[in-house]
Amino acid sequence: MNVLEKDIRFLKGVGENREKLFKKLGIKKAEDLLWHIPRKYLDYSKLKKIRELCDGEVESFIAKVAGKPVEIETKSIKIIKIPVEDGTGVVTTVWFNQDYIKNVLKEGEIFCFSGKIERKGFYIEVKNPEFEKYDQHLLHTGRIVPVYNSTEGLSQKVIRNIINNLLNQIDGALEDIIPAYIKQKYNLKDINFAIKNIHFPENKLSLELARKRLVFEEFYLLQLALLLLKENIEKNEGLKIENAQNSLEEFEKFLPFELTEAQKRVLAEIAQDLESTKQMNRLIQGDVGCGKTVVALASAYATIKAGYQVALMAPTEVLALQHYNECKKYFGNKFNVRLLIGSTPKKEKEIILKELEHGLCKMVIGTHALIQDEVKFKNLGLAITDEQHRFGVIQRVELTKKGSSPNILVMTATPIPRTLSLVLYGDLDISIIDQLPPGRKKILTYAVDESFRQRVYNFIKKQLDEGRQVYWICPLIEESETLNAKSAVEFAKSLKEGFFKDYNIGCLHGKLSAKERDKILNDFKDGYIHILVSTTVVEVGINVPNATVMVIENAERFGLAQLHQLRGRVGRGEHQSYCILFNQSDSEIAKKRMIAITRSQNGFEIAEMDLKLRGPGDLFGTKQHGVMNFKVADIINDMDILKQARIAAEETIRLNLVDNKLLEKINKQFYNNIENIGL
Repeated sequence: MNVLEKDIRFLKGVGENREKLFKKLGIKKAEDLLWHIPRKYLDYSKLKKIRELCDGEVESFIAKVAGKPVEIETKSIKIIKIPVEDGTGVVTTVWFNQDYIKNVLKEGEIFCFSGKIERKGFYIEVKNPEFEKYDQHLLHTGRIVPVYNSTEGLSQKVIRNIINNLLNQIDGALEDIIPAYIKQKYNLKDINFAIKNIHFPENKLSLELARKRLVFEEFYLLQLALLLLKENIEKNEGLKIENAQNSLEEFEKFLPFELTEAQKRVLAEIAQDLESTKQMNRLIQGDVGCGKTVVALASAYATIKAGYQVALMAPTEVLALQHYNECKKYFGNKFNVRLLIGSTPKKEKEIILKELEHGLCKMVIGTHALIQDEVKFKNLGLAITDEQHRFGVIQRVELTKKGSSPNILVMTATPIPRTLSLVLYGDLDISIIDQLPPGRKKILTYAVDESFRQRVYNFIKKQLDEGRQVYWICPLIEESETLNAKSAVEFAKSLKEGFFKDYNIGCLHGKLSAKERDKILNDFKDGYIHILVSTTVVEVGINVPNATVMVIENAERFGLAQLHQLRGRVGRGEHQSYCILFNQSDSEIAKKRMIAITRSQNGFEIAEMDLKLRGPGDLFGTKQHGVMNFKVADIINDMDILKQARIAAEETIRLNLVDNKLLEKINKQFYNNIENIGL
């Protein structure tokens, strides 16, 4: 058996007890341990003589144990002091409640020490230093030392020793998957050098080169996966939608409003795709309220008119229901449109499944329920995925596998910086709706602290008395002992019992049943609920034109893109709308973020700022499944390497350098099996 496939417990130094601790860190096999990359490094590499040690600095030195331990006991602590010397001076090592030290630091033996120096005249002391017996292969001192994510019971020394044992066992036998041509062109080190030096760097340059290689590999594999997926789709002969342009123009005539020029431009791009023989594989990207749904429904209309079925997958039941109602509004009784979600009654679900299989249902709108095995289409012609960042690439592909090369349309209301779209949507053609419908008023946005609360309450009361409604967002569902943030349940209760006791207040969160959520949402839409206290479940999918105020508690806990999404729930009617952000943080980053969101209404600008201030993992308020879980790479700081990796991936495909080793690695890392992306 390949050593990397071994269960972690069989590695030298692990055993059954430590196996459980490693599994807490998600480490099950030897290969997982190999890719347990240090979270930071301590530079103990500069060895000094004792006379050179600087007060207050973390220093490394080699010294011989120069005397027997001196023990000092108090009621609560036992102190052990052991002198060490190197011929230029003496240091007293001090240990607290570590009785075993007496048997380890034996008089006359030589050790390497690293720790914070305390000088008091000629007297030098170091408390609880890192140490190890001095030989030619230091792991914990006298070098650049790795520090790993750990758990209670697993010390850094234990992790380092076990990883070092594994590296010695492998001994340079890792197979390099990156083609030699690519390594040479982009000055990349061998994988064995990279893995060894990411864990135990020989020096700073070696660490830098090791990291560059591993960052490149992560980006390179992802870009290859996306490009191969795109290439595979482009090889497919798509479903040609006859007279798509005419059908889109016909649909446009049904609308009670004029499309924006941006919507018309995107529809022209879609029409060109639909009428060609290539499979459409397009992302519609646009700001909150730009009209993506209408463009998607126009595409659905053209597809159904040509005799095919359409599926629209949304991440939540709330959003799926919203799309269903929109669809019924525009299509009327022209087509049989169905809603298939987790809470659909069993009998109704069985009817829908039969209608889909026999082609009687022309369009189905739903959640993840659409990609279940039991869902079968007679002739799926268009697969639409909304709020794509909530899904992984695999789920998108799973939906398209319900048909024979159906056209693919993906939507997101979260504007994504161009650089990041390379990572998330490298397999898609991108259309941008960069224009809002005419007449939309700017949402006045204010960031305030707790001292403004009464003024805000008075302002909201005035809005309510004028007949308007209010969203009030809290970051948590229930009170937390560990997080100092408002909870929706408790906050709704305090509003009901306090300043807003004369108004109807609803509370919406993810723990409610679908039936309970639907009732609360309908009561809010119908105006019965005046204030809707909610978690971010309202981030997408609710359209209440009469709601004019969005209040967000603990705004510092949200990403800018998410705040912008929430703000987009208001400003949908004729009345002036407002967004009020309660910021509880004094940090500089929080202040910068509040300034950014109050000054800009442009989602793309906000997304760029969010990426710089918070990083990619928090861009959407939830981490991108699979794609964003890089072990080494950092999209912001490693953008130059990302661009190189993209070019290299294109070269690899063009030069036909994709071999079985690369395919195996790609599928293992992103898709689990080759069938998922049809390679």
